[in-house]
Amino acid sequence: MNKPPRVATETMKMDSAPMFSPEQRKEDPSHQEALRIARNVLQIEAEGLLYLAEHLDERFAEAVDWIYGTPGRVIVSGVGKSGIVGRKIVATLSSTGTPSLFLHPVEAMHGDLGMVRREDIVLALSNSGETDEVNFILPSIRGIGARIIAFTGNLDSTLARTSDIAIYTGVPREACPLGLAPTASSTAMLAMGDALAVALIKKRDFQPKDFRRFHPGGQLGKRLQVNVREVMRTGPEVPAVHRNTPLQEAVEEIHRKRMGATLVLGGDGTLDGIFTDGDLRRAFQNLPDLRGRTVEEVMSRDPRSMGPDGSVAEALEVMERHLITVLPVVDGRGRVLGILHLHDLLGKGQIRFTA
Repeated sequence: MNKPPRVATETMKMDSAPMFSPEQRKEDPSHQEALRIARNVLQIEAEGLLYLAEHLDERFAEAVDWIYGTPGRVIVSGVGKSGIVGRKIVATLSSTGTPSLFLHPVEAMHGDLGMVRREDIVLALSNSGETDEVNFILPSIRGIGARIIAFTGNLDSTLARTSDIAIYTGVPREACPLGLAPTASSTAMLAMGDALAVALIKKRDFQPKDFRRFHPGGQLGKRLQVNVREVMRTGPEVPAVHRNTPLQEAVEEIHRKRMGATLVLGGDGTLDGIFTDGDLRRAFQNLPDLRGRTVEEVMSRDPRSMGPDGSVAEALEVMERHLITVLPVVDGRGRVLGILHLHDLLGKGQIRFTA
């Protein structure tokens, strides 16, 4: 078998190697121009969202109440970029407890309008408010008896006038230098959909256990179902000191284990308390001199804890309810088995599965 020419191998190595060093890339005018453009786009879109926040009014709150109270579904409709945004809004609403589906206006003209029921709420999306395909189906939706909520950047448009509630999603300018491609406006519409979903999450008191029901196959859904014994930190990873430990040593233990807290143990390994960054700040405020103090004098007694057979979803509920980020895991006698950190449960850090 003939071997490939050596020069080909050399060329492949050269092609795969970086063409510029980091220093050269910093000096490349084209790179600097790309960064300038990117920063400008992000700035324009951020300004658009802030502008949108300033124009929120009671119509948004009324829309939340309507959707919360309806026995039907939210049917989202739009074309082009608005249609893409609409599909994302549907996905977010559906996964957080609000039954939703997407209806393409063109398909609606040809029979799919039959999926709309009187008790449904139609969320119609159009930045201009003059999208023919969307406006064409509005009289038929009204004939069915469903209510219409609009997301639009033009409150004087046909869509706004035809809808029961028109929520403003306009922005001062697009990030596109031609002012043609939907950029800041589509971001604003997407963000308003997120705002609607989050307001409904709060109104429904939607919990991690509910999220798990709708995400049985997702990564987070799988994680929420496992027992805490599978993800808790154990052994030398657990920040722990005894109750008579000098305060300085307890602070050093917090620093070493990087969890923002250390457990305080009794002589038999039971959980006597917890000492957190917050406890340290309060000690500085309330005590004139911390020299010679032990951790027992400044710790929080009777901290929240849970058993090893509880689920990650239950652990998250405890953390959310009591506004804490670490949770000790104890056995039936109160002896410490491990500790949970919020970042591990949500996957922001390296999740740990113990044997």
